[in-house]
Amino acid sequence: MTAVTLPGPDRRLETYRMREPVAWTRPPARPVSRVAYAAAHVVADPLADHSPGSHTALDWDATLRFRRHLWSYGLRVADAMDTAQRNMGLDWTATAELIRRSAAEARDFGDPADLLACGAGTDHLPQAATLEEVVAGYLEQIETVQNAGARVVVMASRHLARLARGSEDYHKVYATLLDHADRPVILHWLGELFDPALAGYWGSHDLQVATEAFLALVHDNTARVDGVKVSLLDAEHEVRLRERLPDGVRLYTGDDFNYPELIAGGSHALLGIFDAIAPAAAAALLALDAGDRERFASTLAPTLPLARKIFETPTYHYKTGVVLLAWLAGHQDAFVMVNGAHGARSILHLAEVFRLADQAGLLPDPDLAAARMRALLVTAGVTA
Repeated sequence: MTAVTLPGPDRRLETYRMREPVAWTRPPARPVSRVAYAAAHVVADPLADHSPGSHTALDWDATLRFRRHLWSYGLRVADAMDTAQRNMGLDWTATAELIRRSAAEARDFGDPADLLACGAGTDHLPQAATLEEVVAGYLEQIETVQNAGARVVVMASRHLARLARGSEDYHKVYATLLDHADRPVILHWLGELFDPALAGYWGSHDLQVATEAFLALVHDNTARVDGVKVSLLDAEHEVRLRERLPDGVRLYTGDDFNYPELIAGGSHALLGIFDAIAPAAAAALLALDAGDRERFASTLAPTLPLARKIFETPTYHYKTGVVLLAWLAGHQDAFVMVNGAHGARSILHLAEVFRLADQAGLLPDPDLAAARMRALLVTAGVTA
C-alpha cells in the first residue's frame, strides 16, 4: 500500500496510506436521464511566463487530450467558462482559439452542438461605457462560438453588472443577444461567491427580486433558451427556481456543494467538479439511467467531501484544486496554471484535496500520485 507523509490541519506530519485504485468503467453511451456537462480546465504551458497579466500560453495537446478524456466518459464539455479561468487570466485570444480547437476535437465524438457548450461574455472589452458596447462585445463572442459549431452559454458580464441600472437593462441586453442566437442557449447565473464583481446581477441584491427578473426573462424567451445554469450554492433556491421554469427549459445545477441531491431531484448538470470526478460522475449517471438511485447516491457520496473542500471559501480559487487533481491523476505533466493561480491555495488545503481524492477512488495510479504529491510537498519544506 503506497504511503505519503502529509501535513494535517494542525500542521503535524502523519503517514497516510493510500487505498487501492478504483477501476472505473467507461459507459457505453452518454447518460439519457440527465444532460451532464463537465466544465473543463485549461492546461498551462509549464515553461511559459504565467505571472499575472501575462499573455496566455497553453499546452494545447494536454488541454485537448483532457477534453477527449471527458467525452470518453460520456460527459458533454462546457468550455471557455470560469473553470477555464475566464476573468482570471485566460485572455480572449486564447479563449477564441480554445473554442475553435475544442469544437474540432468534438467532431470525433459527434455533433459539436450536442457535445460542447462554450462561454460567451464581454471579458475581452478593456472598458465599456454603454449598454450598446456590452451588447456588441457579447455578440462578437457569440459569433465565435456559433461559427465553431458549439452551443452558446451566455455568461454573466462584469461590464453589464456595473452599467445596468435595473432589471430592465438586463432584459433589454439579453433579449437582443437571444435574437442573434442560431440555436437555444444556456443562460449562466454565476453567484458572487464565484465572482464578487457580479453581486446584484439581474438588477437587485435581493435574491428574490433578482429571481423574479430572471424568470421573467426566461419566460419571455422560452423558445430561445435551452436551459439555465445556476451557480449560487443555494440548494433550496435552486429547487424552487427549477419548479418555476417553463416546460422544456432545463435547470443545469452549478452547485458543487449539493449536486447529488439536486441531480437526483431533477436538475441536469453543468459542474466544475465533474472535471475532477468524471469517472465517478459517469458511473453515477449510468446508475441513475438504470433506476438505481441507491447506487447513484453511494457512487457520488465519497466525492462530496472532496468537492466541498475544493470549492471552499474563497470559492473562486477552486480551479487550483481541479488542476492539482488533473496533475495527480496523470492528465498533465505539470502543476502550473495561467495567471500563477497554482499558488492560490495553501499546502494544507492541497494535502487535504489529495487525501479526499484518494478516498473517493479518483487517483488511478497511486505511485504516480504519491510521487507528485511528495515533490509538491518538498517545495513547502516537507521532506519526510
